[in-house]
Amino acid sequence: MSTYTTQKDAARKGIVTPQMKNILATESIDETSLLEKVAAGQIAIPANRNHSSLLGAGIGTGLRTKINVNLGVSEDCCHVESELNKVRRSIELKADAIMDLSTFGDTRTFRRKTVEISPVMIGTVPVYDAVARYGKDVGAITVDDFFDVVRMHAEDGVDFLTIHAGLNQSAVERLKNNPRLTNVVSRGGSLLLDWMHRNDCDNPFFTHFDRLLDICSQFDITLSLGDGLRPGSLHDATDAAQIQELIVLGELTKRAWAAEVQVMIEGPGHVPLNEVVSNMQLEKKLCHGAPFYVLGPLVTDVAPGYDHITSAIGGALAAANGADFLCYVTPAEHLRLPDMDDMKEGIIASRIAAHAADVAKGIPGAIEWDNKMSHARKELDWKKMFDLAIDPEKAKAYRESSQPIDSDVCTMCGDLCAVKRSRAILEKA
Repeated sequence: MSTYTTQKDAARKGIVTPQMKNILATESIDETSLLEKVAAGQIAIPANRNHSSLLGAGIGTGLRTKINVNLGVSEDCCHVESELNKVRRSIELKADAIMDLSTFGDTRTFRRKTVEISPVMIGTVPVYDAVARYGKDVGAITVDDFFDVVRMHAEDGVDFLTIHAGLNQSAVERLKNNPRLTNVVSRGGSLLLDWMHRNDCDNPFFTHFDRLLDICSQFDITLSLGDGLRPGSLHDATDAAQIQELIVLGELTKRAWAAEVQVMIEGPGHVPLNEVVSNMQLEKKLCHGAPFYVLGPLVTDVAPGYDHITSAIGGALAAANGADFLCYVTPAEHLRLPDMDDMKEGIIASRIAAHAADVAKGIPGAIEWDNKMSHARKELDWKKMFDLAIDPEKAKAYRESSQPIDSDVCTMCGDLCAVKRSRAILEKA
């Protein structure tokens, strides 16, 4: 029988779990630091006891910045096998986590299959599934209905749950007193806002938070406290409603930690570039150093079709200044359900942002990857360059599409290649 309830409880007792051993083998962190940070809540290790195929990974201070991929079926695009292929492809492209955001059809079969085939952590938003599963008007869903779905996701092996528990009556009052340009853009947040309005009572996950903690503790689920009032436009960033919800999330974090439940905090979606750093500082301060999971942030609202770029800009700056986990954004954001190509573009953009941030914050080993690439470029070693590339497929395709006369160089400079010329003078003279 296990001598600990959660990864946090194990760390507090000095127990190195199998998942921690995975982290120690793949990250540049020592055992003492890992135990201290997990015990303090600065690192979360999402690892449901029922997720048998999982390879443990950590999110938080001193670790590589992780990236998440959103997928799942919807009423308009209900192609289960296509979404499972996205799961497989996401893993090939080295995503660190997958969130199943399915809202239609046989969601449980898809969720269980995703957990079964995935060695990376899996997250869900139970409120979405409550709507899909019961087929009821939102206002008719009961508190027990909500919690039955939470328990079902726990039993199915989900490693982290997004729960918008901080969107309570006080936060809604702030929203009403400070009107927004884009109101509420969080799908889970809007569903709970609707439920609260129709039932004239507070958020059931806020009111019954201890009930939620009991489930998380039983299955060792990490609670990802969702930002139901995240800004959906630059105009609404860092406003009273967003900050009010963040204050509540900080208070709920302490309650979760007291129950040995691990916590992540979800952060803003659209933020002007000059406010990104202050948003990171606010979260870390108000939420006591808990790992921060940012949804972008997108740094401009005017680039539909290119939001993987606006997100990567914001994500790199966010992660360099405290964010620990980036949710990918694809070129299809705001436009449609992403296809396989969109998904790849989003994953690569987020991985670039995460790595750039790891270099900036001095994660051990991060810049060595860049140094190896630079050495391969100096040597004009094309095979090694492809092996080191974050997207070898695209790098090879570009190279093969335009062949030079001299196979050492590329068609940009040809015989005027600065690398080849300077090397001949400085190293081979």
